[in-house]
Amino acid sequence: MLTVSNLSVQFGKRILFDEVNTTFTQGNCYGVIGANGAGKSTFLKILAGDIDPTSGRVFLEPGKRMSVLNQNHNMFDEHTVLETVMMGNKVLFAVKSEMDALYADYDDKNADRIGELQVQFEEMNGWNAESDAGAMLSNLGIAADMHYNLMGEMEGKMKVRVLLAQALFGNPDVLVMDEPTNDLDFETITWLENFLANYENTVIVVSHDRHFLDSVCTHISDIDFSKINHYSGNYTFWYESSQLAAKQKAQQNKKAEEKKAELEEFIRRFSANVAKSKQATSRKKMIDKLNLDEIRPSSRRYPAIIFDVEREAGDQILHVQNLAASVDGEVLFKNVDLNMAKGDKVVIFSKDSRATTAFYEILNGNQKADEGTYDWGITTTQSYLPNENHEFFTDGSLNLVDWLRQWAKTEEERDEVYIRGFLGKMIFSGEEALKKCTVLSGGEKVRCMLSRMMMMRANVLMLDEPTNHLDLESITAFNNTLKNFKGSVLFTTHDHEFAQTVANRVLEITPNGVIDRYMTFDEYLDNEGVQELRKKMYN
Repeated sequence: MLTVSNLSVQFGKRILFDEVNTTFTQGNCYGVIGANGAGKSTFLKILAGDIDPTSGRVFLEPGKRMSVLNQNHNMFDEHTVLETVMMGNKVLFAVKSEMDALYADYDDKNADRIGELQVQFEEMNGWNAESDAGAMLSNLGIAADMHYNLMGEMEGKMKVRVLLAQALFGNPDVLVMDEPTNDLDFETITWLENFLANYENTVIVVSHDRHFLDSVCTHISDIDFSKINHYSGNYTFWYESSQLAAKQKAQQNKKAEEKKAELEEFIRRFSANVAKSKQATSRKKMIDKLNLDEIRPSSRRYPAIIFDVEREAGDQILHVQNLAASVDGEVLFKNVDLNMAKGDKVVIFSKDSRATTAFYEILNGNQKADEGTYDWGITTTQSYLPNENHEFFTDGSLNLVDWLRQWAKTEEERDEVYIRGFLGKMIFSGEEALKKCTVLSGGEKVRCMLSRMMMMRANVLMLDEPTNHLDLESITAFNNTLKNFKGSVLFTTHDHEFAQTVANRVLEITPNGVIDRYMTFDEYLDNEGVQELRKKMYN
């Protein structure tokens, strides 16, 4: 279907890809993963023809159509939403546009050409194109009354959904998407997962959403050591198997037969779990085979995110009563009551991200509530990871050692050797620890903020979209440590796996009150009674 031959990419002295040869076949979904800077987005741009490799080529089987999720959100501002979606099938849209132009200036000379175009249009199922595009938009949460709006009139998050509909439109033979779940809510992501799980053509996707990768991928395409290798299975299988292989590599004295038996047992156990999962029934080719010989250790570096507590909290953590907030007269939430007990790990979410951020800002004393009160337990200490962290990184005189020293509590913690060791655990080693705090990337800033939280040793953590800007390695390490954290957690996330594996309680805040349930996130989304209540709360 799609073949990459002898592909090399070099920027100056840096070699991104070296003689890559690989094939993407029909019916499979490939999740492209790799450390930050490994070249994931670059590879997708090469497949799309947006940039040229240093050498080598990409070959798409003749007669096949590739569709790419467009990253330029302003490219179609002069077109209507419906037109923008149909432009995803360039050939169909070109035929429609020519036909419309000829009809507008009709004479007998145009009749033959119009007849030819009508035949082409019929063969491409063109007469159903508008209704198909409209259905796709509706499934992605774009209401029918918006379909004839100009794209320039749409807000940013809605544009993202329209461009996603454009990529999916017309059943492309190869679908290429970079971070398709960005700015989507859980319901829309679930719809996209189900759509791709039953998609019969080729999908190539980059995503930091592990639940999404697990739900749709038949293969993981790992960029490592300037090569791309395909591994059968989803992300969780790749991650667990690579960790097992790394552990075995470190056990030099372990006999080969014992290692093989351990690997075979791992595959047997994982295969049994996959057979019982939703993804196995929804994705027709979830896993064609799990190959013992494919399992290899990865070169990935995982940060050591470890939250210790200075002292254990008592039974009373947080009491919130009748809390309300609004912006410019628009109610974000009201009548919020919450009694948080020791050990609660609460995922807080809303259809409006402004509501969750306002909730955290109020609890941290950065914003006044319209009404209501909140009280922290006297034995609690809080640490907060805000959605926006720019204000923490404005002093250009501070390197990372000096930056982190601001939150040191003892003389030992102020020592440079101690702080460098701390930063090293968060993958700021050697000279990286002396970088100025104002030149950090988004992911580096979040890792610094996590280092700050770790140094504070609080027994209550508040996290507003903690996985934003982080790579898969940092997200996985962060997720694993929160599952084992001994304190209490309030967090908001668009990462389904994060919500499902950390939270034991769900609190949804709406303009008309809250829904509060002690259950897992999946149980919450699957509960019919809860879903009926949610509809009422947002009306």
